[in-house]
Amino acid sequence: MPRKNRIKAIPGSRRRMSELLLAEAVPKVGAQGDIVRVRAGFARNYLVPQGLATVATEENKLAVEEHKKAQAAARMGQIKTLRELGESVGKYSVTLEAHANKEGHLYGSILAADISAQLKAANFPVEASQIRLEGPLKETGMYTVKVQLDPEVATEVKVWVVPKAGAIE
Repeated sequence: MPRKNRIKAIPGSRRRMSELLLAEAVPKVGAQGDIVRVRAGFARNYLVPQGLATVATEENKLAVEEHKKAQAAARMGQIKTLRELGESVGKYSVTLEAHANKEGHLYGSILAADISAQLKAANFPVEASQIRLEGPLKETGMYTVKVQLDPEVATEVKVWVVPKAGAIE
């Protein structure tokens, strides 16, 4: 009984090569969804048994192309949502109270986590890892802080650091 998806060597090549569709990213071979040419033994003994690749049939190639189109459409929707969030965050300003002395130096410091918590309290889903501070904020005043929502979407938010009422010593 013949096997349906048998790994075959590519005709016309000196070395026995196989054309495979990668199911997962394989270092030094390719990324997920890539169609690669590898030696038949490498395909037969490692990639296919480990579930890292499958035979590159026309059906599989079409399925991958459709999947890539669906992923691209989803990515475009995600970018659109993040840009809308970026515009909203850019119009918002965060006010943080902290203990400070008379000169305006804080006894502690304001970190990205503090800014993120304030933004989350205002219903903006911004993580601390998305806030780009050059260092902790250690004085009162107004700061413009960069927010990197995605590699393609960045915005800025105004952060006001004010002393706590009655806490100036």
